[in-house]
Amino acid sequence: MDFLRLLEGIRNPVLDSFFQWITYFGQEICILAVICLFYWCLDKKFAYRLGFIYFSAGLCIQTLKITFRIPRPWILDPEFHPVTSAVPAATGYSFPSGHTQGGTCLFVPLALRSRKFWQKCLCILMFLAIGFSRMYLGVHTPKDVLTAMAVSLFFTAIIWKFGDSLLEENRYTKMISVILLILSCLTAFYALLLFRQNIIEVKYAADCCKAAGAGLGFAAGFYLERTYLNFCSRCRNVSHLFQRMTVGLLLTLALKLTLKFFLGDTLLMELLQHFFVVLFVMYGYPFLFTKMKKTPLQ
Repeated sequence: MDFLRLLEGIRNPVLDSFFQWITYFGQEICILAVICLFYWCLDKKFAYRLGFIYFSAGLCIQTLKITFRIPRPWILDPEFHPVTSAVPAATGYSFPSGHTQGGTCLFVPLALRSRKFWQKCLCILMFLAIGFSRMYLGVHTPKDVLTAMAVSLFFTAIIWKFGDSLLEENRYTKMISVILLILSCLTAFYALLLFRQNIIEVKYAADCCKAAGAGLGFAAGFYLERTYLNFCSRCRNVSHLFQRMTVGLLLTLALKLTLKFFLGDTLLMELLQHFFVVLFVMYGYPFLFTKMKKTPLQ
């Protein structure tokens, strides 16, 4: 808390706005948009790695959150005040930081993929800046941020090291899918168990169910795409890329809103919503544009 109070003392409107902007790069919608860009349009193999890193680390982070159940800094110390604009997005428990996990899982793989030194430096700077922004805004402690970075770097190192060999061989497709499926189910079961025992509130269980649903959708979509579709992610030109991304994101948003309207927001329905949305991203939309013959099969 001493470090957070130090940062609180140097706040000003310009820095508040800057770090609020930086922290957006760690939000779920930003990471998913980048995954969609690579998966649909640029480099499907890299998108697989990015997805497995992000969803696996996310499941671990959510499990740690409901296990340790550490409140936010302003709850631990009522005299401490976060930046007001950052509070609405600061859902769930404080430890570890979900935004830091998202930023690390996005920018560290991008740094590893980049060939130019300045690109690597920019990506490293971004994930560090996202972590710092969470502390500057007063919504996380250094322990929250550093733990999230450590977890994310661990999953990044493991998946990056073995990703090539596992993704090159179709015989590993089912095994990889089953592992992520099991991790997702265990996270959901653990959250529901704690909720039924009145240990955590429904909003915290909902965060875990959303992460589990997304993990299940990614696992199912990965298996279906690798087994039955194997589409080409390369776009012919920038115009084709823009068209494919725009249509895909609009359809995904429409599906999300439709599911939310009809399914509601119970824990099971939250899980199903995220499952179907990610499944559509991974298999449904590629199936549509492949069958419409906008791109050739690999």
